[in-house]
Amino acid sequence: MTTSAGWYLRRLSRMGPQEVGGRVGDAARRRWWRSSVLPHGPSVTGARFTAVLPAGTIAAVAPDAAKRLLAEADRLMDGRAEFFGVERDDLFAPDWWRDPKTGRRAPAGHAFDVPYRDEDAVGDIKQIWEPSRHQYLTVLAAAHAVTGDERYAERVAEHLRSWWAANPPLRGVHWISGIELGIRLLSWVWIRRLLDGWPGAGALFEGNPVALEQIWHHQRWLAAFPSRGSSANNHVIAEAAGQFAAACAFGWFPSSARWRSGALRSLERHLRANTFLSGLNRELATEYHGLVLELGLAALAEADAAAVPVPTTIRLVLLRMTDALAAVVDSRSRPPRQGDADDGHGLVLDGAGTDRWASLLATGDAVFGRLAWWPTVTGTDVRTPLLAAMVRPYGKDRTVDRPASRPVHFPDAGMTILRGPGEIWCRCDGGPHGFLSIAAHAHADALSVEVRHDGIDVLADPGTFCYHGQPEWRRYFRSTLGHNTLEVDGEDQSLSGGPFLWTRHARTRVLVADTSDPGAARWCAEHDGYRQSVHRRRVELTAAGRELRVVDELRGPRRAVRLAFHLGPAITADLTGHRAELTWTGDGEDRSAVLDLPGQLSWQAHRGETDPPLGWYSAGFGRREPATTLVGTGFTDGAQGFTTVLGFRG
Repeated sequence: MTTSAGWYLRRLSRMGPQEVGGRVGDAARRRWWRSSVLPHGPSVTGARFTAVLPAGTIAAVAPDAAKRLLAEADRLMDGRAEFFGVERDDLFAPDWWRDPKTGRRAPAGHAFDVPYRDEDAVGDIKQIWEPSRHQYLTVLAAAHAVTGDERYAERVAEHLRSWWAANPPLRGVHWISGIELGIRLLSWVWIRRLLDGWPGAGALFEGNPVALEQIWHHQRWLAAFPSRGSSANNHVIAEAAGQFAAACAFGWFPSSARWRSGALRSLERHLRANTFLSGLNRELATEYHGLVLELGLAALAEADAAAVPVPTTIRLVLLRMTDALAAVVDSRSRPPRQGDADDGHGLVLDGAGTDRWASLLATGDAVFGRLAWWPTVTGTDVRTPLLAAMVRPYGKDRTVDRPASRPVHFPDAGMTILRGPGEIWCRCDGGPHGFLSIAAHAHADALSVEVRHDGIDVLADPGTFCYHGQPEWRRYFRSTLGHNTLEVDGEDQSLSGGPFLWTRHARTRVLVADTSDPGAARWCAEHDGYRQSVHRRRVELTAAGRELRVVDELRGPRRAVRLAFHLGPAITADLTGHRAELTWTGDGEDRSAVLDLPGQLSWQAHRGETDPPLGWYSAGFGRREPATTLVGTGFTDGAQGFTTVLGFRG
C-alpha cells in the first residue's frame, strides 16, 4: 500500500501552523543529515553502569512466574517465537530486515529514503520492526537474572552484536520511526541491568565502542525528530520514556544531562496531554492505555533508581491511569476492546500466559496501593517485583484524591460501564471520536456497545487485525459496520482520510448515565456523524430480568440503515426471523441468551465472509477468526425506533 499525493494533502489539512513549521524544520534537518558525513559519538572512558537492581530483588520473583519466563526463554533459545500471528523458527540468527510473512527484505540505503509504508517494496513493516524492539532479548536477559545460566546472556550478546552490525546509524528500516528507537533503548537499559551478574556485561555495553555509538546515535535521533502536533500520541511517550531511561542509566555522554531533562519535560507534558483527568487514555484505544502506562512506570523506575526528581504530575497521571484501569475491567480483569490495538508493550520481562492487565494492576498495587473497590488480582509476574523494587512508593503516606468507590461513568472520555448480576458487563461508548486532529487510532464506533458475560464476549468489539498492507481489512475493522452500532446510507459516522487519518469526526454527547437505581442502570447518548440526521441510543440493564434493552432512534429524513451486532467467537447463534438463540460454554457450563432484534429490519447472519469482509473477530494484531455478525437492513423515517433486547438465561 503506497501513500498517495491526496493522502499528504489530507494529512496537511489536519495540521496547524506551528506543526507545519515544525515539520518543515524536520524535513530540512533530514536533508542535512542525509547529505552530511555521519558524526561519531564522543569518546567515553571509565564508564560504569550503576543502575542495578536492589539486592534481593530477583528472589522476590514468584516460582510460577519464573517458570513461565523460563519456558518462554527456552523456546526463544530454540529459535522459535510468534509475532502478530506469524510463527517463526529463525531466531537463531535473525535476518533483521526480512518480513517472514511476505518473504520480502526491506531495501538498503539511508533510513529517510526507505518507503516503509509500501508493503510491495518493504514487506509488512510491523513484522520487521517488532523483533528489533529487542523485547524478546529482555526475556532472555530476565531468564539469566533468575537462573544465572550464561547461555541466555551469551545469546543476548550474540544477537545485539548482530543487530548493531546490520543496522549502523541512519542506515535502513530500523532508523525510521521514533517509537521503535525509544522502545529499543528501554529494552537495552533493562538488558544491561538484567545481565549485570554476567562477566561479559560491561564489555558488551559500556566497554564496547559499537554499543556506545548506537546508544548515542539513538538519543541524538530522538532529540532531533520528536513526534509533534497531530502525531504526539503514544509515539511521543515512547520516545520520551526511552530517551529518559537511557539518559539516566547510560548517562556517559556530554549531552546526557540535556537529553535527560528534555525527555523528562516531554514525558511530563505528553503524559498529561494524552490522559483525561479521569485517568483514561485520550486515544480511547485501550491497548494504548496499557502501552502508555507501562512506559510511564518504566520511566518512573529509572528516575527513582537514578535519584532524578520528577514532577508530581507524572506520578499522579500514572496513579489515575491505574485506578481507571481497575475501574473498567470486567470480572476476568479484561478491559474494553476499544479502538486500535497492535499488541505493543513498553517493557516485556515475562513469559507467555502472563496476564498483561493483571500484571499492570499488580504493579499499581505495589507502587500506589490498591483501593478497597479494586478487583481481586490473581496470578503473578516477573515485572512487578522488579519495577516495585525501583519505584519509590507513592500514595500510601500522603493524601491523594482517589475514587472512594468504583467509577462507572467517565464523562471526559464518554465511557460508561454498566454491570449486572451474573457478571454481566456492558461498555457504552459516548466519547470523542479520538485524540488530536487526525484521531489516528480511533474507530468509527460512536454509540457502540460491548457486552460480556463472566468475561466472555457476547456482543463483541471485533478488534483491529492490521494496519498496513491490507486496506480493505483496515477499513472493515475500523468501520461503523464493524461495530455494534447503526450505519446509515452505507457510510461511516466519521470520514476516513487514510489508515491513520480521520478528516471528519462525529461529535457525541452523553445525555444520561444513571446507575443509582440498583434495579436498573440507564445510559443514553447521541452523535451527529450522519448529516441531516442524529443517531440517539438508549441502553437499559435491568437486574431482575438480567436483560439489556437497546433502543436506536434516527431523527431526520428517511434513510437506509444497517444495524450490526457482532458476536464473540465463543458464541453460537441460531437466527430465525428476528430472534437469535445464543449459546456458549463458560467454565465448563453451558450458557445461553436470547437476542430479540428489531422486527422492522430484515436480519441475516454473516460469518467469515471476505468479499467484502464481514463476520470476523481479531483477538490480537495480525490474527483473525470467523465469528457471527447479525446485520439488520431496512429504512427509517425518524418516526419510530429500533428496539433490541438481550436476555440472559440461568
